Amino acid sequence: MQIRQSTADDAPAIHAVHTAAFRPHNPNVTGEIPEAKLVTELTADGDLLPALSFVAVQDGEIIGHACSSPGRLGDDPNAAIGFGPLGVHPDHQRSGSGSALVHATIGAANALGYGLIVLLGDPGYYSRFGFVLAETLDITPPVPEWTPHFQALRLAAYDPVNRGAFRYAAAFDRL
Repeated sequence: MQIRQSTADDAPAIHAVHTAAFRPHNPNVTGEIPEAKLVTELTADGDLLPALSFVAVQDGEIIGHACSSPGRLGDDPNAAIGFGPLGVHPDHQRSGSGSALVHATIGAANALGYGLIVLLGDPGYYSRFGFVLAETLDITPPVPEWTPHFQALRLAAYDPVNRGAFRYAAAFDRL
């Protein structure tokens, strides 16, 4: 398996991965799967960060994708990024490709000088990478009901003054 930055040519395969990965979590959705639509809209809005959009490739086929977008933490538009969605095709889940995509994102975000990665996801999965509940860092989610699943990872450039309300890129508001 190889992890590399995504390209524009990867868009159809990325869409297919997120559709397959999240279809089981959206059984009543008859149209486009929200996570696949989110990646399309982040890209269209110019909010998908190219340096933080990675694909997992096995035998020439894209089997996973992870991306990040700008976020706003309190009054600072550069302190944190929003991670996700992270999707791995069901035929390749539990193969380590999701973990490899998370590690690639963490390494790149650190190298780019971000202080925090913020996400909405399963604490049981993301805690293995060092993510903690965001409320422990005084960071609040855009939707209060997200609190039990809203997490953050401190990176090398983290500054404890960066706290408060987190806002995702506009495409998240349209879901």
